[in-house]
Amino acid sequence: MRHPPIALAPALASCLLAACAHAPRAQGPTPLRVHLPADAPSGTSGRLLVFAEPAADALARAKDGVVAEVDASPFGGKGASAAAMELARIAPGQVLPVDGDSLAWPQPLSRLPAGDYYVQAVLDVARNNNYGGRGADDLSSTPQRITVGPGAKPATLVLDQRASAAGDPWQLPPTAPEALRAAIPAAKAATQAIDLPSAALGAFWGRPVHLRGWVVLPPGYDADDKARYPVLYFTHGFGGSTRALVPTAIAAQAGMADGSMPPMIWVLLDESSPTGTHEFADSVNNGPWGTALTEELIPALESRYRMDATANGRFLNGHSSGGWATLWLQVRYPKLFGGTWSTAPDSSDFRDFSGIDLYAADANVYRKPDGTAWPLMRDKGQVAASFEQFARLEEIVGPVGGQLASFEWVFSPRGADGRPMPMFDRGTGQVDPMVVAYWRTHYDIAERIRRDWPRLKPDLDGKLHVYVGTADTFYLDGGVHRLKETLDAVGARADIRFVPDRTHFDLYVEGDDRRAMLKDIAWQMYAIARPGSKRPPAPTR
Repeated sequence: MRHPPIALAPALASCLLAACAHAPRAQGPTPLRVHLPADAPSGTSGRLLVFAEPAADALARAKDGVVAEVDASPFGGKGASAAAMELARIAPGQVLPVDGDSLAWPQPLSRLPAGDYYVQAVLDVARNNNYGGRGADDLSSTPQRITVGPGAKPATLVLDQRASAAGDPWQLPPTAPEALRAAIPAAKAATQAIDLPSAALGAFWGRPVHLRGWVVLPPGYDADDKARYPVLYFTHGFGGSTRALVPTAIAAQAGMADGSMPPMIWVLLDESSPTGTHEFADSVNNGPWGTALTEELIPALESRYRMDATANGRFLNGHSSGGWATLWLQVRYPKLFGGTWSTAPDSSDFRDFSGIDLYAADANVYRKPDGTAWPLMRDKGQVAASFEQFARLEEIVGPVGGQLASFEWVFSPRGADGRPMPMFDRGTGQVDPMVVAYWRTHYDIAERIRRDWPRLKPDLDGKLHVYVGTADTFYLDGGVHRLKETLDAVGARADIRFVPDRTHFDLYVEGDDRRAMLKDIAWQMYAIARPGSKRPPAPTR
């Protein structure tokens, strides 16, 4: 499901909002209008998002008493409400009324309880906020304090703010650790961009589609030397991008330079797309991403770089949605790769989809059989969000690019309208049994192992390594338990670890080393590629 927190928060920030029904009801709505300045481009279009948060909550999160942004996420701003409407070809200087009722959650804006609020409008021009959060393409208003209740005055939200362009991907934020920042020059010199047009994906989409990412070369790599290196193929989770892979590139090069990681070639793969994460799975909706990777990109890389072009020289690692992708690739192409180390993967057995059995009779992702809500997120043992809250707010932000819609773009059959068929009804939460039957046949990893183990065993046995925390934020440990039951039932050799009390975001951490597990994984890979090699002792401090 989700990626590490640096990429997770922006995507969720525009997805998860909770009700604020504790205060008295307003006597009437506060009319909201949105204004596009006269100097804006002609024909501007997009999805207008309007957020309203109680002023006390917004000020409690503000720095120096200034509310810079109105939004909502499971990490703050839970009392916010949101509304959305599509705007097409707005004329510069135009003022439009905001429809805050037709598409809103948890309630129409006209029914907000009386009181003071901060409101902000965001015009999602690229319609991609569900994946990457607010970006440079968006137009937004300055947060404005309004009063809701009797005699409230109309408020006009002026879309005159634009975020600065992303700039150099190697320019890390000020909050990045100093050691990581100091390692940038060496890592940048050792890293080369991947940008390969895919014939298979281009034929599917009828336009150019590129595979992107980075290649990180080990210290001492010399293009004229005869030495070859094992390869670690890594991919990110939901919300990640080529840019988000840069810290991993820096950490990999620094780890190899100081000896805490073995000398390998790292291939960092971008699995983002306009529909979410494509998971490197061949899909009737997203196209043949698995084919493009295995038949186009990997051969191209192996012809250019001095890579071990054998199964025992190709390894996989990914976290969250990247964990599912790498687990899928290993099971789907067992002869190609020498092992996967998949951490906190999205459900590999749809009998436990963040706790929900999608195959159960009358399955519903909003309500348990006893009528209580299915949780989707937890923090320190407490439920942080329900599945329904998450789904409803993803729908507000937009129909494409969100986490749940992303699953459907990968797993679902194509509907008569040319779009993926919904796995569940957004209004009721009811699961479509025909759709999940398709999911089961095509993308349920545990089901594939149960069904095909005699054929898979010679090339897959001993190659699966799956690690998850027992307190995983998205309840993904349940799916791993199901996978382990399947592997045990077929007699497979596998390394399945449940790390006590770890969440989705601290699974790799040991002490003050946030990448301790990644170092251990790299050395496990290296021991397979170079039998007899020894991991050096950790440097003393």
